[in-house]
Amino acid sequence: MRDLDGRVAVVTGGAGGIGLALGRALAAEGMRVVLADVEEPALSKAAEQVPGAVGAVADVTSESSMRALADLVYDRFGAVHLLCGNAGVGPAASPPLWEQEIGDWRWGLEVNVLGILHGLRAFLPRMIAAGEPGHVVNTASGNGGVAPIPSAAVYAVTKAAVVTLSECLLGQLAGTEVGVSVLFPGPHMLRTGIFTAERNRPARFARAVPGPPARGADEVAEAMRAHGLEPEFTPVDEVAAHAVEGVRDGRFWLLPGSDRTDALIRARAESMLHRSAPTYLGGTP
Repeated sequence: MRDLDGRVAVVTGGAGGIGLALGRALAAEGMRVVLADVEEPALSKAAEQVPGAVGAVADVTSESSMRALADLVYDRFGAVHLLCGNAGVGPAASPPLWEQEIGDWRWGLEVNVLGILHGLRAFLPRMIAAGEPGHVVNTASGNGGVAPIPSAAVYAVTKAAVVTLSECLLGQLAGTEVGVSVLFPGPHMLRTGIFTAERNRPARFARAVPGPPARGADEVAEAMRAHGLEPEFTPVDEVAAHAVEGVRDGRFWLLPGSDRTDALIRARAESMLHRSAPTYLGGTP
């Protein structure tokens, strides 16, 4: 996948945030981009920002919807070379996991984990059969994909699952022309719609008791400052550029280079090696 010009990319969660940034970066490389998202009005605006992009409404929690997306893309372009499983949510409420409503767990698992699997099942057989160089990029988390986060259990559990899913996929694709990368955005906060993902929460995953009001990234940052913490933000375009470079180089671990990330990885590995209690973000409880 050194040569991206003229090839076809599909990006889920493409109506904003990292997905839209990926679309812009891939289009700048000459790729024909399909942005897929469940949020139709935002998707239409996003497609206008990416030269030549096609916007396609698709629900990653529905395998039939993802298979319909695959049919649409193959009917139009005849091929898919890059599949970015990027759609993600983070339920705002974070009580103890045994008290967290089952709707939160189902929503997080359906979007963050099964959403990627549905995309793989819909696209990978055709990508492999084509025998052309191809690649899959799955979006994990610069925090939850690396270390446990007790204050955001659903998010951390599902993003850790994305990492292991991607590792298994890499082994299973050995001998094919399709490579795999797992993307860890960050290492700091990002201004994306994941903070207000409740706006797209389907009724079948509704909470019995309403959770706290959704807060955007800037509101979360203000709350952090009120507690004496100064948040840092990573631009989404920087994350997208990192992903494009990783695809070109065929790298699996698309991890940001930072002392914080390295410390988290080292702490987790040492915890396992020494059979000691895990180290948590923000300290040991």
